[in-house]
Amino acid sequence: MAETKEKLLEIKALKKHFKLDRTSTLKAVDGISFDIYKGETFGLVGESGCGKSTAGRTIMRLYEATGGEVDFNGDNVHAKKSKKELKKFNREMQMIFQDPYASLNPRMTVKDIIAEGIDIHGLVNTKQERLDRVNELLKTVGLNEDHGNRYPHEFSGGQRQRIGIARALAVDPSFIVADEPISALDVSIQAQVVNLLKRLQKERGLTYLFIAHDLSMVKHISDRVGVMYLGNMAEIATSDDLYAEPLHPYTQALISAIPISDPEVERTRERIIVEGDVPSPVNPPSGCRFRTRCPFAMDVCAKVVPEFLEHKQDHWVACHLYDERYNDENQAKQQ
Repeated sequence: MAETKEKLLEIKALKKHFKLDRTSTLKAVDGISFDIYKGETFGLVGESGCGKSTAGRTIMRLYEATGGEVDFNGDNVHAKKSKKELKKFNREMQMIFQDPYASLNPRMTVKDIIAEGIDIHGLVNTKQERLDRVNELLKTVGLNEDHGNRYPHEFSGGQRQRIGIARALAVDPSFIVADEPISALDVSIQAQVVNLLKRLQKERGLTYLFIAHDLSMVKHISDRVGVMYLGNMAEIATSDDLYAEPLHPYTQALISAIPISDPEVERTRERIIVEGDVPSPVNPPSGCRFRTRCPFAMDVCAKVVPEFLEHKQDHWVACHLYDERYNDENQAKQQ
C-alpha cells in the first residue's frame, strides 16, 4: 500500500457517453467513483468493452467528460483552462498506450519522439542538453544511446513500449495512465515491462493508473484494484484482499479463471462460469447491470441499482448480496 494516504486524484461520479444517433447513446462510463493516492498503483480491470480504457482517457482529458468530476491535486481536470494551465496539466499527467507501434510516429527518429515533450515544454536550452536528456532516458528504460537515431519499425514490441515509457517520463510527470501497456507484448516480455514500471515508480515517486484485463499481472503491480463491468464499478479493494476474498460474483468469476501453475490445485479448485454475453452499453439492464449473467440474481437486482458500500475496511462492493436491507432474500437465494 502507498506509504501516505494523500489523494492525488478524486474521480467523482464520472460519466462518458457517446451519442450514436438521435435515439441511441453508448454509456461507456456511467458514474464511477474512486480515489488514487500519491505513490500507489491503482489497477483497473474488466472484460473488453467494460469502459476501463475510456475511463482512463476521460481522466486524462483525451475525452471530455459527459458528467461527474476528476480532481487532480484539488484541481478540476475538466474545468475550462487557459493554454498555460493546460500545458502545466499535460506535463503532470502522461499516458502509455496499449499499442506501442501505433502510438509512435513512424516518420520520426526515436530521439525526436522522446524529445517532443521536452521541446514543447521548453525543458532544455541547448541541443546538447536535449541530446543528453534523451540519452539518459534511453538508458533509464534499458535501451542504448545509438537507438535514438533509429525509427520505430526497427524495434521489437517490447523495445517500442520502452520508447513509449521514455517519452512519458521525458517531462517528469507525477501521474501516468498505463492503458493495457503489456497486452500487445509476448508473455516473456510482459514481466520485464512490469518490473521496469515498478522500478521507475520507486525511483521517481510516480503514481499509476494501470488498466488491464489480465488479472494475474495486475496483482503483481497494483496496491489497490478496481473492477469494472459495463460502465460501472463493481468492486474496489487492496490487491491482497481482492484476490484472497473477492466479493462481487463478477470478480469471483474473473479470479477463478486465472490459470494456476500447480496442476493439483488447478484440478480441484471451483471454477465460476459466467453465462451469456455482455449486454450492450447502449441498452444496459435495469438495476444491477450484472444481473443478467449473475448466478445469485434476486428480484431486487432488476429493480434497484446496488449502492457502492464498504463491506469491510478499504473493501467496497456494489452488490445486493452484501446489503443488509435484502438479507431475507439473500438467504433464500443461497439455500
